[in-house]
Amino acid sequence: MTVPKARGPQPPRTTRGSKAAGKAAVKATPRDGKSSVQSLAKAFRLLEAIAANDADLTLSELAGAAALDPGTTHRMLNTLVDLGYVARAEGKRFTLTLKVLDLGFRAIGRRDIRTLARPLLRTLVGEVSEAANLGVLDGSDVLYVERIRAGMTRLGVDIRVGTLIPAANSVIGWAILAFLPPADITRILALPSRQRDFHTIGQPADLGKRLAAVRKQGYALGGSLVSNDMIALAAPVLDRDGFPVAAISVAAPSMRMTADELRDRALEPLRKTARLIASGLEASGGTVG
Repeated sequence: MTVPKARGPQPPRTTRGSKAAGKAAVKATPRDGKSSVQSLAKAFRLLEAIAANDADLTLSELAGAAALDPGTTHRMLNTLVDLGYVARAEGKRFTLTLKVLDLGFRAIGRRDIRTLARPLLRTLVGEVSEAANLGVLDGSDVLYVERIRAGMTRLGVDIRVGTLIPAANSVIGWAILAFLPPADITRILALPSRQRDFHTIGQPADLGKRLAAVRKQGYALGGSLVSNDMIALAAPVLDRDGFPVAAISVAAPSMRMTADELRDRALEPLRKTARLIASGLEASGGTVG
């Protein structure tokens, strides 16, 4: 009698149906990604079609102008309306909202203020021999739009153009928030942060007192909440109405100087630079959205 050989663990049997399903699942992701890109392109075609016409257009007119079928046009328009970029006008027509204009103003404003501030920040760095930053409010975060290093000095946190830090955790954020109306501060701080590196820090328990002090003295000073070995000093860039369009800061390693020493050394040059940026923006008509 022949004893059958022992067989090791065998892979689970796969039916033709399950193989087909597996192949479909593998192919789904690239296809879905391509579909998302195509949908985005169609949405922009609709926005461009509306913008290219002086008069508001109906759904069928937009479908023809954007070379889309009516069903797709209807779905895309509903999404754009929900997002606030398109509004329904009289006669079942559609029009762009000011939210689209705001996007353009934000891009223009940030480009203008960065171009204007760069040489002034370089002069500031030359005066105080410390790194300088320019930041604007972007939701509940500070967006760093310019940074000038001081020689080869490296600080404890890697901040570069495009870095986002919660406004509640940044002296630049304090310098901006302190000069906003209380209702705006509450609304902004309630927004979710878009950055991921420092989201677990949380807001300082005494943030309200800090902002009140900043508004009274006209500058923000303190140790960094995102790096224990850094201190920073910030001043707002105020327009003619006292609105904070941005803020600038200088930062130094805490092992080299105290916060008071940084203030005594850099406050007046910092304030002067903030005023020059504000004056330059007013003269050029530049704004920050």
